[in-house]
Amino acid sequence: MLLAPLASYTDGHAKGSDMLLADLAADYPYWTTRVGVGVGLIRVVVGVTLAAHGYAKFFKGGKIAGTAGWFDSMGMRPGKLHAYLAASTEVGAGLLFAVGLFTPLAAAGMVGLMVVAGWTVHRHNGFFIVGEGWEYTFILAVIAVGIATTGPGQYSLDYAFGLTDQDFDGITGLLIAGVGGVLAGVAQMAIFYRPPKSDA
Repeated sequence: MLLAPLASYTDGHAKGSDMLLADLAADYPYWTTRVGVGVGLIRVVVGVTLAAHGYAKFFKGGKIAGTAGWFDSMGMRPGKLHAYLAASTEVGAGLLFAVGLFTPLAAAGMVGLMVVAGWTVHRHNGFFIVGEGWEYTFILAVIAVGIATTGPGQYSLDYAFGLTDQDFDGITGLLIAGVGGVLAGVAQMAIFYRPPKSDA
């Protein structure tokens, strides 16, 4: 049932992939509504959760000063620069992802954050989050790449502004979010990450 509209579309339409969502919305409104709601729910929950982490770095606990000291202690120096960078990216990318605006770029920012966090903080602790492992960062990164690949759905600002017609999802979205995000995270660590010798 779920794949029937897509199969019918590919059999009966010769238009480019940028028209897929619009045609499905016209021909199968029940299907695109369900997908749009589901994708939107994932975007909002994940995006707001990430933004909340950034907000906490700015305004909770030790704030930027405490976060900067934490970054310095793990070898991400200068700590204050990375505290502002991490907090700002979490808030900015999280909110953009939540509302579905410039979704592949927001997803790339999320992936970059998760690559750095997963490597610098969690990789020595195994996979599961109950042991402070990299499970959480991995899942958030995969969700970001997945949404960048499928597109943000009809209940997004990208859709409202016509940006989903520009072929920034699909393989392009996957490359921007997945490859671009990983490269950004790796580049940041290559330039700045100098862990204590016991953690190297």
